[in-house]
Amino acid sequence: MLYTIIMAAQDGSEGVVMEAEVSVKDPDIFCEDDGKGEEAGTEQASHTDGENSSAQVADVSNGDDSDEGKEMVELKIIWNKNKYDLKIPLDGTGAKLKERIHTLTGLPPAMQKVMYKGLLPEDKTLREIKVTNGAKIMVVGSTINDVLAVNTPKEVIQQEVKAEENKKEPLCRQKQHRKVLDKGKPDDIMPSVKGTKERLPTVPLAGMYNKSGGKVRLTFKLEQDQIWIGTKERTEKIPMGSIKNVVTEQIEGHDDYHMMAFQLGPTEASQYWVYWVPAQFVDAIKDTVLGKWQYF
Repeated sequence: MLYTIIMAAQDGSEGVVMEAEVSVKDPDIFCEDDGKGEEAGTEQASHTDGENSSAQVADVSNGDDSDEGKEMVELKIIWNKNKYDLKIPLDGTGAKLKERIHTLTGLPPAMQKVMYKGLLPEDKTLREIKVTNGAKIMVVGSTINDVLAVNTPKEVIQQEVKAEENKKEPLCRQKQHRKVLDKGKPDDIMPSVKGTKERLPTVPLAGMYNKSGGKVRLTFKLEQDQIWIGTKERTEKIPMGSIKNVVTEQIEGHDDYHMMAFQLGPTEASQYWVYWVPAQFVDAIKDTVLGKWQYF
């Protein structure tokens, strides 16, 4: 390649004009600016593509509109003394609710005991079981890690109690219970439905006797995880988690009613007896009170 070179003299006079042929081995040296421009253009294109890619990812992650257009219901989920707000389709099933609770709490559906006026069925919709806006849903259960970390003696206690029960005569024939049962049914006893299982009523269970023959009522406060045992004199507020066992037996001659004991301590001496419990509520009471640990 031929180049013209002008060299100036030291005294400022006109320089000498020379022509020389220069061999250029790396022509890119003279195209450095062009290279930067191309590099900048590539970088800009890459940046633009990155923005488009990010926008596309955002569209995918925010594209879950499966609940759009459905009638929704707002619920208050209560688990382990924590409260969560949840909005879910009213026509969603109990199983779907458990999945959403799992997302909120990390509690697997198989380990959840969900209660709304008793145990919530998985196969029915929230509309069918008449869940209303703002309803409070009680969730009982422990994560796998919690279960493995706790060595509870309650299961052993329950097994020992059952073994002792099998050795004894029917409870209703024992003298300590006979003196209460011989009084007959309370005049304000609640109606019973033999051969059926019902959820816990929304009102207290009343019209029953305690061991001393006094009137007693049971109120299940699911939000506080408590059972209230009320008499004329006072009301005892018992945490459900502190109840070691529940003993029940049909009353002879009145198999649509049961006698029931809540074991509040490690021995039978701590049992609180209630008589004339309607048979249709027995399973719901045991599930609610013992569910926190017996479920596993």
